[in-house]
Amino acid sequence: MLSRIARKSSRTAGAIPIAVNDPILPYAPGSAERKALREALTKVESTCKDIPIIVGGQEIRNENVKYQVSPYNHSQKIAKYYWADKDLLTKAADAAVAAQHEWEHRPLRDRVQIFLKASEMIKGPKRADICATTMAGQAKNVIQAEIDAACELIDFFTFNAQSALELETSQPLSPDVGITNKIFYRGREGFVAAISPFNFTAIGGNLAGTPAMMGNPTLWKPSDTAILSNYLVYEILRECGLPDDIIQFVPADGPVFGEAICEHPYLSMVNFTGSVKTFQHLNMEVSKNLPTFKNFPAMIGECGGKNYHFVHNSADVRHVAVGTIRSAFEYSGQKCSACSRAYFPASRWGDIKENLLSIHSQLKMGTCADFSIFMSAVIDEASFDRCSGYIDSAKADPNCEIIAGGGYDKSKGYFVEPTIIVTKDPKCLTMREEIFGPILTVYVYEDDKMDETIEIMKDTSIYALTGAIYCEKESLVQELTMKLRQTAGNFYINDKSTGSVVGQQWFGGAAKSGTNDKAGGPLYTSRFVSPQAIKRTHFHIKEWGYPSMSQEE
Repeated sequence: MLSRIARKSSRTAGAIPIAVNDPILPYAPGSAERKALREALTKVESTCKDIPIIVGGQEIRNENVKYQVSPYNHSQKIAKYYWADKDLLTKAADAAVAAQHEWEHRPLRDRVQIFLKASEMIKGPKRADICATTMAGQAKNVIQAEIDAACELIDFFTFNAQSALELETSQPLSPDVGITNKIFYRGREGFVAAISPFNFTAIGGNLAGTPAMMGNPTLWKPSDTAILSNYLVYEILRECGLPDDIIQFVPADGPVFGEAICEHPYLSMVNFTGSVKTFQHLNMEVSKNLPTFKNFPAMIGECGGKNYHFVHNSADVRHVAVGTIRSAFEYSGQKCSACSRAYFPASRWGDIKENLLSIHSQLKMGTCADFSIFMSAVIDEASFDRCSGYIDSAKADPNCEIIAGGGYDKSKGYFVEPTIIVTKDPKCLTMREEIFGPILTVYVYEDDKMDETIEIMKDTSIYALTGAIYCEKESLVQELTMKLRQTAGNFYINDKSTGSVVGQQWFGGAAKSGTNDKAGGPLYTSRFVSPQAIKRTHFHIKEWGYPSMSQEE
């Protein structure tokens, strides 16, 4: 349906294409999409693609060679790429700034059309490829790759296109005869630095693509562990008409990239998803260099969370268990919104535990070539070591008991079992710190201590990204929603803490989870413009004085 709307809109002057969420394909046995994905994945797993640095449309290769390996088979190299050095990054920024005038003066509708065309390519001929690169490179199973690399990326492009065009129609009043007021939505002066994470191909496309759509040349530093899928997104945009210098594709060492952009006078914005530590460092570097910048660089950041499920004794036990397992262990707990701490009432704990363990016993972990898996490996060795360290810490803590999982093995791939820890200490290590892996810690509270437990939960984490309550008492739902309003940028009632959909649940958190700019909603596109107010007077003023200045008779 969206493709029909987009094509019709492009032929209808003044019409704004109305976005709809791309439907998730089922990939059922015998289906055409399953066959295409299987073929694409086999090709990706058996190939090591050479990925150059792209500056000014030119392919650049140097001696700083790196490889992306498949997380579930780390002996398999699937991409060869190169790190840009500081001089090349500065050159890329210079080229981006030089290209801004022409790009930003191009009609918004023309810029938007590139991204609508890209969405059509991902929807159709590139769907299997984008999903396969995400599966092999980022260890997503079929459904998680489909939701991310196909549906969400398509939705980002189409919904942001709609938001951008609607923003342009938002104009001020012109109540006085002879005076016209308008707002011109300019791009920001300079370039945007987009720093994207490994865990969502769609986030990479959004972080680099949306600033470009709004008139900003962008330096895109993809994650090393998502380089293959991100480069395919870049190739699709170029094939759909994106000019040479508008997105510079520049893999680089993180500190080198940060130093280069923070020393360039035309840095206009950092668009970031990653760790709190890195985002804080970038903020400090930008602040330190403020006198050297042409303007005050804006900072957009999404930095993860310590997301919770809080369950009341009125909740449906099976619903709680299914939602918690999915939130905690889908994509090996590597979603920014994954549940990593849960609070269950003592009166229902026996039933909840039974359901959790029953579902857990059926979870299948393996390589992504096996379409029947629930989850695969974590992204790399650093993640594996971090997860195994937290598991070992729990094993050594007398207040903690591992009731499911707890194993790990990196001999072939970076596999960490989905692990459930029950703790007597609501502020133990795994209840406080972000792990970003398949580890869930449970605290069982006494039913008459609910209010105290809520206060402990609120005081345990520095983050405020996502949270969920499970409760069937409507009056209490409203009370808990108000009590927990500052604990999550995305709050779920009787649903798991993951699974935000573009256009439906705008995504972003506050506190140390980020700047809460709500990707996937209309507010997001407005962050990438520098509005100019224009007043035009259509008559000539001849008198310089005002009536109040006249002398009384």
